[in-house]
Amino acid sequence: MQKNRNKIWAIIPARSGSKSIKDKNLKKIAGRSLIEHSIRSAKQINLVEKIIFSSDSKKYLKIADKIGVDILHHRSIKASKDYSTDLDFFKDFIKNYSIKDLPDFFIHLRPTTPIRKKKILNDAVRLFLENHKKFTAMRSASKMSESSFKTFIIKDSKLCSINNNFKLDFFNNPKNSFPNTYFPNGYIDIIKTKNILKNFIHGNKVLPYLTKGRIIDIDTLDDLQYANFIYKK
Repeated sequence: MQKNRNKIWAIIPARSGSKSIKDKNLKKIAGRSLIEHSIRSAKQINLVEKIIFSSDSKKYLKIADKIGVDILHHRSIKASKDYSTDLDFFKDFIKNYSIKDLPDFFIHLRPTTPIRKKKILNDAVRLFLENHKKFTAMRSASKMSESSFKTFIIKDSKLCSINNNFKLDFFNNPKNSFPNTYFPNGYIDIIKTKNILKNFIHGNKVLPYLTKGRIIDIDTLDDLQYANFIYKK
């Protein structure tokens, strides 16, 4: 057995107050709720020792308990507001534990990214464990089809680049002349417990884990329909 092996728990947050789709986390893809998809994904990660399900909803907690998790966290109202952050629910969870009982790392799996592959999850964990001493966290990300440097804001009633340039002819240059940009996609994030105790989540040295293809983030009913289509394929 590996000595000094890092302890890893998976945590799945599922707040009940979704505004875009009522009870979004209970919506189903291929007959399984978004909650169940993420719990099943957590169970596919080889090194995960415990799975935590965190929610403000007793109904959601009962569903997760029936599916099978190790720890049910009934989140406080304060950590379940529309403006509550990931840090808020992490801190709300760990305040019930002594430091010696906590894992070294949390794998953060959002139910709104329900379609995940076992191989990719385990590869991400492997990559982080091999490099975690150099980084403060890991976040999965997708390459954007168009660089953010070709996008605009409106300033003084005029289009303006995000780096404050009003001369828009420059932005007609080919997209490969601009830096690639990426967005976090919720596939898998890995958080260090010691950083949560220092009052931050990701820090300033975040290891990217780049995923290929479109990663579906459920925000609308159209997203649900598309996810069902992709899952069947």
